[in-house]
Amino acid sequence: MPALAFMAIVVALAADNALAGATTSTVPALSEGVDEKAWSFSASASTYIVPDDQEYVQPTFSADRGWLHLEARYNYENLETGSAWVGYNFSGGKKLEWEFTPMLGGVFGNTTGVAPGYKLSLTYWKFEFSSEGEWVFDTGNSEGNFFYNWSELSVSPVDWFRFGLVGQRTRAYQTDVDIQRGLLVGFSYKKIDFTTYVFNLDQGKPTWVFSVGVSF
Repeated sequence: MPALAFMAIVVALAADNALAGATTSTVPALSEGVDEKAWSFSASASTYIVPDDQEYVQPTFSADRGWLHLEARYNYENLETGSAWVGYNFSGGKKLEWEFTPMLGGVFGNTTGVAPGYKLSLTYWKFEFSSEGEWVFDTGNSEGNFFYNWSELSVSPVDWFRFGLVGQRTRAYQTDVDIQRGLLVGFSYKKIDFTTYVFNLDQGKPTWVFSVGVSF
């Protein structure tokens, strides 16, 4: 599968080129305290096991340099559909650390359109809330306009383990509920994260998502 091959290459590169983590800003700023000339990268692949539907992999790759955020996704807005994004990084906070990135993207493939979006994270002590959303304006069919969202609330009793709640709204596959809710369990090792999600436990046939991510 092309997406899996892509992720294998990214993980191999990350193992040889892992860099020290960037310094987090402690006051409202445009990535203050971070080397504005240094690039940081992340890649992830999520495998969806959907009942009575096809399985698929959803890869994402992002690159950041100071205020600049670049991102590419596949199989996110729809199957066999890609999207490319550019955004502006804001961050700040001391006890409550926050990051916010407004973005603008183009969508192409089975769904074609433009999409304003955002990425948001709030961290306090061992708790973290993160959310990403986008409103796709389908240029081919206005009935394809849709708001996509993925949000997580988790607690990390130790640095390498977290658990919590997850919710999503998607049209990448058919579901009986508008907003899917579920649980998450995640583990990390150095710069690699492994997370398992399970949605719709009350529906009899839950949807499983297995995600692996790496930063470098």
